[in-house]
Amino acid sequence: MHNLMRGLSMKQSTKRKMRVTISTLILIVVSIVVLLPFIWMISTSLQPDLKSVYQIPPQWIPAPPTWSNYLTAWQSAPFGIYLRNSIIVAVTATLLQLINASMSAYVFSWMEFPGRDIIFVFFLAVLMIPGQVTLVPNYIVISNLDWIDTLKALIIPVSVSAFGTFLIRQAFMSVPKDLIDAAVVDGASHLKILFKILIPLNMPMMLTFALLSFNWRWNNYFWVLVMTNSTNKRTLPVGLVQMRMGPEQGTQWQIIMAATVLVILPVMLLFGFFQRYFVEGVTRSGLKGV
Repeated sequence: MHNLMRGLSMKQSTKRKMRVTISTLILIVVSIVVLLPFIWMISTSLQPDLKSVYQIPPQWIPAPPTWSNYLTAWQSAPFGIYLRNSIIVAVTATLLQLINASMSAYVFSWMEFPGRDIIFVFFLAVLMIPGQVTLVPNYIVISNLDWIDTLKALIIPVSVSAFGTFLIRQAFMSVPKDLIDAAVVDGASHLKILFKILIPLNMPMMLTFALLSFNWRWNNYFWVLVMTNSTNKRTLPVGLVQMRMGPEQGTQWQIIMAATVLVILPVMLLFGFFQRYFVEGVTRSGLKGV
């Protein structure tokens, strides 16, 4: 009997090790597939010329690496202006979305009033409307306000987020009701409950939404392209697409990739720095594939 139990235990252990090994191999393959474009981008950004970019087989580690491509990319376009505009738009829009979404989430989660749930359903209906459907009406409104080719046109229309309200509301509703009732008994106002209790208790979720919002605003291309006419008001994604080294030379991919690295570097640093909070927020919310 003892030998039989030992044999079954060894068999289960072997199966478990096989599952772990197979899962690890699958994750390694998926990781390589995901990382390959980034590796190619960095490798291409360090190539000395266009001929080296198209070399077969590719030279993944250029010898020597051409670091001057980054300086050339920075100087070939008004990157300073694009960077300034991107920072202003992304940071300001993210802060406004956080404030508006937090207040809206508090209203829809902890304030009682007639028709609250019905209003929230209509509020969420905004998520079902593609942005292309509202593009023309939004453009007409922005034009009537004389905001075309201004940073206000890139910030104000995106300062409210139905998705952010839904996400933060779900987090707020996980807070025990007894805690909120105790704060009310102690004389806490709505704003004090929001900023002293709910937001600190749900900081991972707040940071998760902030990172997602910043990423959306930083990478926004189409809206910026439609709403701006001049270089002084455009952001990095539009500037990157418009950057060319001259039709007679063709597209200098080593320079374009160097510029691309400069564009995505701030977002990658942010995600790396706040990775722990982001993972915790995603785990608590069940947010996937956003």
